[in-house]
Amino acid sequence: MAYLGTLSLVLITTALAGHFSRRVGMPAVIGQLLVGIILGPAVLGWVTENDFVHTFSEIGVILLMFMAGLESDLGLLKKYLKPSLSVAVCGIVVPIGLVYLFGRLFSFNNEQSLFLGVTFAATSVSISVEVLKELRKLDSKEGTTILGAAVIDDILAVLILSVLVSIFSDVAQSSGGHVQSNLALSLTFQALYFVGIYVVFKWLTPLLMGLGEKMSVASSVILMSLVICLGMAYLAELVGLSGVVGSFFAGVAVSQTAYKKEVEESVEPIGYAVFIPMFFVSIGLHMTFDGFLSDLIFIIPLTILALITKWIGCGAGAKMLKMSWHSADIIGAGMVSRGEMALIIAQVGYSAKLLTSEYYSGVIIVIILTTIIAPFMIKQAIMRQKKAE
Repeated sequence: MAYLGTLSLVLITTALAGHFSRRVGMPAVIGQLLVGIILGPAVLGWVTENDFVHTFSEIGVILLMFMAGLESDLGLLKKYLKPSLSVAVCGIVVPIGLVYLFGRLFSFNNEQSLFLGVTFAATSVSISVEVLKELRKLDSKEGTTILGAAVIDDILAVLILSVLVSIFSDVAQSSGGHVQSNLALSLTFQALYFVGIYVVFKWLTPLLMGLGEKMSVASSVILMSLVICLGMAYLAELVGLSGVVGSFFAGVAVSQTAYKKEVEESVEPIGYAVFIPMFFVSIGLHMTFDGFLSDLIFIIPLTILALITKWIGCGAGAKMLKMSWHSADIIGAGMVSRGEMALIIAQVGYSAKLLTSEYYSGVIIVIILTTIIAPFMIKQAIMRQKKAE
């Protein structure tokens, strides 16, 4: 039962850290990320990334993105689809191009440099969502564009990763035809998944939510909304997409029904009381200081490049479609966080030998640093906008 002690420790420390972070004018998520670093292998070593922590953190990020979907306005998402697409594409092309060149400077071969670029092209919007919610900007045009762009970004990053691994990994070299056929099959399933999302929006969600209301079971409407959320996340993972894509669209689908407010008021306590704090802590647990000093010449410039390429790339994507400089500033900052998406991609690349052990820990440290710095950048960008107004 040791996991009960871990859970108790995480819940009390994240609550205190979030409270004190807000008291000193920082987003609460900063304190929670720092708790993960302090409790984890980097400092005290009291909490490690075991199956229990991993499972709870996975559920946490799924619930967080489900709530982001619930709070999203479908009309606004449609309205800002073009800017979202522009932001996502520019936010992938710029980091891949410049980080690729950085990799070549450090004697990475073509495949490794390209993979390094893809790692830092990924966005983890879950951290940004938390900050935007706290600053009441999630349902603004900037927040909506960030959400839309993050979903497109996730899809593009997963597709590029699939192609890279299938072409360049050792497995691909030994059985290229088999892997290529698997890739084609995977892309077909992903396309079918997005067709399925329309079916879920149009018929399945209203049917299941109505059925939940008629059931003689406590909290049956909430139960049914969680079935939709977890089911869509599971199916997204099954076809090779990120589970957060599925849970986000599940939230948007439920928000179109008459049960939106009831679900929102009930799911939020479940998420924030247990699962979401574990997710933020799990990000910090990946941080270690092994080889930190010797890798500084690699870590510092790559961190600066990772921050600038996403901020400028995504900001330029927004500006190209006539958004204001301040809006572009907020959107660029909102797309900076790499978080769990980049960690997953780095792990996949390491397993496929597209990332060497020599630089693996340095890449992980840079991912964590961008995730910690991103909330500060978002807050400062919003403050700049408010000052201008």
